Amino acid sequence: MPPRWSRIPTRADADYRKLDDRMNFAVHVAIFAAINSGMWFFHNFLHTDWEWLSWFSLGWFGILVMHLIYISAIADYSDAA
Repeated sequence: MPPRWSRIPTRADADYRKLDDRMNFAVHVAIFAAINSGMWFFHNFLHTDWEWLSWFSLGWFGILVMHLIYISAIADYSDAA
């Protein structure tokens, strides 16, 4: 069953902005997991010599951590008037 919102959703609503940012983060984590696991699978399966793969994965993970810090500590979800 899809989630229901009790009022018309707008970016001016603080609760909606918070939920939207967290769902956006979840999508980014899913994309990160899918792409990185696929790349590491083919790296190991094909015995390729991708020296850059570790740095790519760590860099992308760092960006995800910064995104998490932003939505959990920095973002202001007070009502915008």
